[in-house]
Amino acid sequence: MHTPLRVTIGVDPGLHGAVSILVDDRFHAVHDTPTMGTGKSGRQSVNAAALAEIVRTELARFPGVSVRGVVEQVGARPTDGKAAAFRFGETYGAIKGIFGALRIPYTTVAPVKWKRFYNLIGTEKDAARGKAIELFPEAPLSRKKDCDRADAILIGYWGWRYDLVP
Repeated sequence: MHTPLRVTIGVDPGLHGAVSILVDDRFHAVHDTPTMGTGKSGRQSVNAAALAEIVRTELARFPGVSVRGVVEQVGARPTDGKAAAFRFGETYGAIKGIFGALRIPYTTVAPVKWKRFYNLIGTEKDAARGKAIELFPEAPLSRKKDCDRADAILIGYWGWRYDLVP
């Protein structure tokens, strides 16, 4: 039986993002970012408590194993509206806060850096899903909308390969 040495958590931030769990270089799980409606407007935001519970539950399966996190580095784009950019930043901050609260060391990686590793620069977004399926055929990525899950898996695998987290 394989005794795991490290769990890597890959995160594609955003309300439609995902969190992947890799055990060493093997796919273990992927979860869509949990959200909830807030206020009278019903605008969605990340459900930080649910996301923290997902991470805690997954890690409980591998007690004593080294854990690392890799989060895609994000920033507002010129085309983003102020409210959208704020919500995106809020989600990014929640993810970093969860890692901090759970004492999980993490690093951030620019999209261009991890995408270059997989030769995805200049490709359609769905190309990442194809690459993730190629590397991890058991991952649940059959739907076109699973591209964020694929990104989270590839971000995690990039982090596992480079082990850049202290």
